[in-house]
Amino acid sequence: MRFDELNDDNYLLFAIKYYENPHAVTREDFEDDLKKIKYVKRLLRRYINNNVLKEHLILNHLTVLFNVFGDAAVPLLFYNLEEDLWPAIKAFLLFLGRLPEYPRTDMDSLGHDQNCLYRLENIDE
Repeated sequence: MRFDELNDDNYLLFAIKYYENPHAVTREDFEDDLKKIKYVKRLLRRYINNNVLKEHLILNHLTVLFNVFGDAAVPLLFYNLEEDLWPAIKAFLLFLGRLPEYPRTDMDSLGHDQNCLYRLENIDE
C-alpha cells in the first residue's frame, strides 16, 4: 500500500505500520497511544478558542507520539488537525526540532504561531 497521502482508507494502516512500542501488548495500548493525537487537538483547540496554552501537557503528549510513531507522528498530526491548528502545532515542532525535511517547501510556506513559540522558548522562566 502506498502512503503518498493519508486518507480515511489508509490512515489506520499507516499508523500501525509505524507504531513501535515494545510495552504495548494489546490493541487498546495502540489505541491509547493514538488517542494522544486527539488530546493534542483538544488542547490546541482550547488555546485557539480561549487563549489557554498548556504547553507542558502538549509537549508530554508529543513526546509519547514521537516515541511510539517516530517521524510518522508528524503526518498523523497534520492529518488529524484542522488547518487553523497547523500554525500552533508547527510552533511545537519547531521547538522540538521535529520539522520534517520533506516536503520542506510546504512546511516553509506554513506560518507558525509566534505566541506559542515564544511561550515554549520561555518555559520555566
